[in-house]
Amino acid sequence: MTIYFDNSATTPVDPRVAEAMAPWHSAAFGNPSSLHALGRAAREAVEAAREQVAALIGAKAKEIVFVASGTEADNLALAGAFRASPSDRDGVIVSAIEHPAVLETAKALRSQGAALTLAPVDSDGLADTDWFRRHVSATTRIVSLMAANNVIGTVQPFAEVAAIARQAGALFHTDAVQAAGRIPLDVRAAPIDLLSISAHKLHGPKGVGALYVRDGVALAPIIHGGGQERGLRSATENVAGIVGFGWAAELAREQGAADNVRLVALRERLIEGVFAACPQAYVIGHRHRRLPGHVALAFSGQEGEAIRLMLALDEAGVAASTGSACSASHADEPSYVLRALGFDPFRARGALRLTLGRFNTEAEVDRVVSVLPGLVGGLRRIATARR
Repeated sequence: MTIYFDNSATTPVDPRVAEAMAPWHSAAFGNPSSLHALGRAAREAVEAAREQVAALIGAKAKEIVFVASGTEADNLALAGAFRASPSDRDGVIVSAIEHPAVLETAKALRSQGAALTLAPVDSDGLADTDWFRRHVSATTRIVSLMAANNVIGTVQPFAEVAAIARQAGALFHTDAVQAAGRIPLDVRAAPIDLLSISAHKLHGPKGVGALYVRDGVALAPIIHGGGQERGLRSATENVAGIVGFGWAAELAREQGAADNVRLVALRERLIEGVFAACPQAYVIGHRHRRLPGHVALAFSGQEGEAIRLMLALDEAGVAASTGSACSASHADEPSYVLRALGFDPFRARGALRLTLGRFNTEAEVDRVVSVLPGLVGGLRRIATARR
């Protein structure tokens, strides 16, 4: 049985979520836009899920727009806001360690007239609020800072930066795909205008996400058609996926705090066990200001062997990663996230990401801690022999 320590890439669907989805794959197959009974039932299910997702982040149901993924939510947030905002504001500011869904969208907007600025981070991956105070101005249209980083797990000062953007009259977006259900998120407590979520990161299904759009914020659609989702995301709704998303959000709201206390304990058990067995190990990102179940590790002098260590763990029955699942095809290349933290190209190849979820156990942590030193030692001999 594989030990699954890659929950930042995706999470296993909670059985309660799968059970709630099942009828909408078969007997309850109606189109939510149809007026007959099957259609009305589907519409009611979608709207119930909208309430559940909204409750997770303290939003109103009407402020939730269902989309197909966190990536689409990020695209709609940035591109939709840029195209709908006043033309005298051309500034787009995003952090240098954003997910590619934000970074690549921001770069695309540059070809449409945006003045793009990348906000730096420190050696822990933290954005500097003072930098934002100096650079967010009357010409800034939108600021995007992720709530927590997918590669290193560092939780950002997104609420403080949201307040800075609001004071300057700019919109603020946060990619909360990694953070939703794992840290407190309340769009009423912080002046967040746009927030992205993905169901499959919180034990829901793949293929469905949501964008929170604060009431009164204007967006231009990036997908055109029949006018579903208030005209912001045309396409027949994925009813089963949306129902599953709703239940995943509900479970995260109800038991997320307890889950996360347990995950912090497992995270610390893992880190301390690795440190005790591997003196050359170090944590990447902020040691404590990080997601509850997120561990980003490297081993001094062996950073270039990270991909081999991940593959050795896979052979030992442990599923882990070297960083973002979205960049798996470039896993042996330096990470732009680690480069932004100041790592040289060799060390920037060195992240081993072990991420825990709702169904992981102490026994699994102990198993990984027992296996890892031997694998690291074997790689050290390989790395030494090559020099």
